[in-house]
Amino acid sequence: MLEIRDLVCGYGHVNALRGLTIDVREGQLVALVGANGAGKSTTLRAISGLVKARSGAIRFKGRDITKAEPRRILGQGIAHCPEGRRVFPQMTVAENLAMGAYLRRDRAGIAADRERVYGEFPRLAERRDQAAGTLSGGEQQMLAIGRALMARPALVLFDEPSLGLAPNIVERMFAVIGAVRDAGTTVLLVEQNAFAALELCDHAYLIETGRIVLEGSGEALIADPHVRDAYLGG
Repeated sequence: MLEIRDLVCGYGHVNALRGLTIDVREGQLVALVGANGAGKSTTLRAISGLVKARSGAIRFKGRDITKAEPRRILGQGIAHCPEGRRVFPQMTVAENLAMGAYLRRDRAGIAADRERVYGEFPRLAERRDQAAGTLSGGEQQMLAIGRALMARPALVLFDEPSLGLAPNIVERMFAVIGAVRDAGTTVLLVEQNAFAALELCDHAYLIETGRIVLEGSGEALIADPHVRDAYLGG
C-alpha cells in the first residue's frame, strides 16, 4: 500500500531522513521504533506532506505522492494522528470529530462513523459538547484517534499515541489501535514504547539517525540483542 524509497528530507540544513526505505502492506500494522531524534515523526510528516522530500519517492497505492499537498494526501486516504494530540482546544468534541470528516460529503456515513467513535470511546460521547481543551490528556488522545478515523482512511499514521499517558490509558490505546488494524485499516505506528509496539505489530522497522538499520517481525526484533540492549532494557 505504501512504498518509501531512498527518502531524504529534513529541516534547514539538517537531514533528518537519510535514504529511508520502508514498505507498508495493506491490512498490516507496521511499527517504526527508535530513539528520540531518529527520524520517526519526520517520516510520518513526510508521508502526510507536512515535510517536503529533498530526494527519494513516496508512493501510495501505486501513485506518487512525494510532492502532493496535505489536503490531497488526506483525500487519497491517509490520515495522521499527530504527536501531542493537536486537538482544536476551543472547539467541542463533536466539532473536532466533524473536522476529521471535512473532506467527506456522505452525511449518513459520517453520522455512522461518529457513533462508532462514541461507541469505542464512551467518554467522548459523554463530553461531546465540551471544549476539547478541557479534556484530560487521555481523553484528548481518544479524540485525536477518533478524529483521524472520521476521515475513513485506508492508512492511518499514529505518532506516539502513548506519550504522557497513564499506564491504564496506554493499554487502552494500544487495544484500540490493534482493533483499527483488525477492522481492516492499515496502520503505521511510531512509538517510543518499543516493547508494546513490537508485541502488537505485524512487521517492524528500527530507525537510527534517519536510516533503517533492522527490520522483521515484532518477535524477531524483540529477540534481537541490539534491540533488547538499546531499546528494551536488556
